[in-house]
Amino acid sequence: MALLETRKYSQGSALSGVNPDLASERQTPSFSVEKLTALLDGGEENTRIRRAVVEAIENDPVFSRENQYFQSQNEKYEAAVRKAVHLQKKMHEMGWTENGPEFKYIYSALSGEIAFLLHSVFMRSISMLGSDKQVAKWIPLATQYQLIGCYAQTELGHGTYLQGLETTAVFDVATQEFILNTPKISAIKWWPGDMGRSATHTVVFAQLYVQGKCYGVHPFIVQIRSLWDHSLCPGVTAGDIGPRMNFEHTDNGYLMLQNVRVPRENMLSKFCEVQPDGTYVRQGSQQINYFTMTAVRITLISYEAVIPLMKACTIAIRYSVVRRQSKLKPGEEEAKILDFQTQQEKLLPHVAAAYAFHFINDYLQDLFNRGYEEIQRENFDMLPELHAFSSGFKAMVTQHCASAVKVCLLACGGHGYSLLSGLPSLCTKILASCIYEGENTILFLQTARFLIKCFMAASAGHPVPPSVTYLAAVKPGKCPAKNKLDFLSPDIYTNAYQHAAVRLISSAAAKLQDLIQSGVKKHDAWNECTVQLVQAVKAHCHYLTVKNFVETVERLETKGGIQRIMKHLCDLFALHGIFSNTGAFLHDGYISGAQMDMVTASYLDLLAVIRKDAVPLVDAFDFTDKTLNSALGSYDGQVYQRLYEWAQKSPTNTQMNPAYERYLKPLLHKKLAKL
Repeated sequence: MALLETRKYSQGSALSGVNPDLASERQTPSFSVEKLTALLDGGEENTRIRRAVVEAIENDPVFSRENQYFQSQNEKYEAAVRKAVHLQKKMHEMGWTENGPEFKYIYSALSGEIAFLLHSVFMRSISMLGSDKQVAKWIPLATQYQLIGCYAQTELGHGTYLQGLETTAVFDVATQEFILNTPKISAIKWWPGDMGRSATHTVVFAQLYVQGKCYGVHPFIVQIRSLWDHSLCPGVTAGDIGPRMNFEHTDNGYLMLQNVRVPRENMLSKFCEVQPDGTYVRQGSQQINYFTMTAVRITLISYEAVIPLMKACTIAIRYSVVRRQSKLKPGEEEAKILDFQTQQEKLLPHVAAAYAFHFINDYLQDLFNRGYEEIQRENFDMLPELHAFSSGFKAMVTQHCASAVKVCLLACGGHGYSLLSGLPSLCTKILASCIYEGENTILFLQTARFLIKCFMAASAGHPVPPSVTYLAAVKPGKCPAKNKLDFLSPDIYTNAYQHAAVRLISSAAAKLQDLIQSGVKKHDAWNECTVQLVQAVKAHCHYLTVKNFVETVERLETKGGIQRIMKHLCDLFALHGIFSNTGAFLHDGYISGAQMDMVTASYLDLLAVIRKDAVPLVDAFDFTDKTLNSALGSYDGQVYQRLYEWAQKSPTNTQMNPAYERYLKPLLHKKLAKL
């Protein structure tokens, strides 16, 4: 254990020893922390590989995050580029490859603070949407960084609504080229990472026009900077979009195109192609051009939402057993704030949610892999379900995690507001995830279209995808729970979630049908139902997350105490959802008022049970101190010493005060003369 502890909190600090209040929390866990870490990693071998990657990166001074809270935007950008360039050398040195088992851990080990992240999306777009010939040409160049790619989709005037994009690509049969333009200010590409100062090439999404006819949005490879001197190419205007809430290390950029010509071969053409004579040929659905987005959404659930939530929970839980404030009992010392039920109720449900979302992300990744295999065989049947799932779960998980990280910050009181706590940067990072790769409300409504279609099909006795077969199995009746312990039965609460989801989906579908039958136009009827449709999608996603958590727990081995603690977390996640959304469950009397009191009692009882394992549960996330980069969340719990030590590093404490000579001195000396 001593070696593990040293590895966790070695931070180049003079501090030593673990805070006794934190150490006491680790003495009697009800489960094996190491086994739980291995479960989260998908096996002991994966844990070993991940730790080796983290260690190699953290021991390399080029990747140091020390003093980053004091850096300017330019300094953060330069550091991110330096790390990205050095990473190529590091990967070669360590024998890591893009297809190797280590690769997926690199981003987490670097905490995402590295340039060229959109380069991987550029490559993924070409791999998924490019022809064999295009893949053979562009992927080796991109892999060897003979070019730097990014992904230009979002515009000033349009983001998630891709059909509304205004950038155009007109095919010129005479020259066999596409002419790309951003014809108005709202068409300027805006926000792409790596575009402001770094990228040489980009995948541009534009409306395809052939002989005057529009064929919708398609992807094109466009060179925007010279490979020789990095100057902008003719017809290209690009730059950084200016200060933002986070992502100072990323040169989020803008792009204007004026009659920029690219050869016909630069339209990604695995599924859609313009032939030399101008004939347009397409395989499968137009939606296939958005498939990169589906892949990115599923990836970001883990890296941009679940991992930041795990980090925030780790910081807040550890701080909450070190921070003592007020007295629970007269005459005793001040209590650990995690011993207060209100603090437990703030934080522990979010620890449970972090586990629930980790497991649903595994489920989604598996679904995506199966869908991708089918698409490779040119079977597009799973595309609607994949699109709906990636949209709905991206929206639900990021929204929940953004709210949860804010709670973690507030739960740390005043110190949570210090950048040195690590929480503000997590908060702003996760908040952004609610908007990029699809704004959440629009994504909920895209999933709603899929659910309404499936509900109508199920009602008519037609087959529907496996994930929504429950829509046909409506079980009338009431919740059979007789006492509070009954609500610790997965069948009881899973059926309650299923009932609420079916009720909300069927209710929204009925309202939609009634409006249409009464003569309201379809699009107007849809708009009048959107608030209820969003509620229905949230209920659907929440139900599937609970169901998946239950099924995951059932598959676990009983040894090591893992299944027991996961069952407690699953119960807590489910009951917190009912406790927080009482209206959805009380609405039609499926759960009675008396039963809701039972839910509350069981929920509050669970807080006290899980409280005992709170620190081991976040320790199992296995973040090193350097990864957390938090004065409040370090493994040793030396919070106050570290806050003071880090504050001394602020450049303002060693620089001449620029305001003194100009403002303070005249002000003070004027008063002194009178004295």
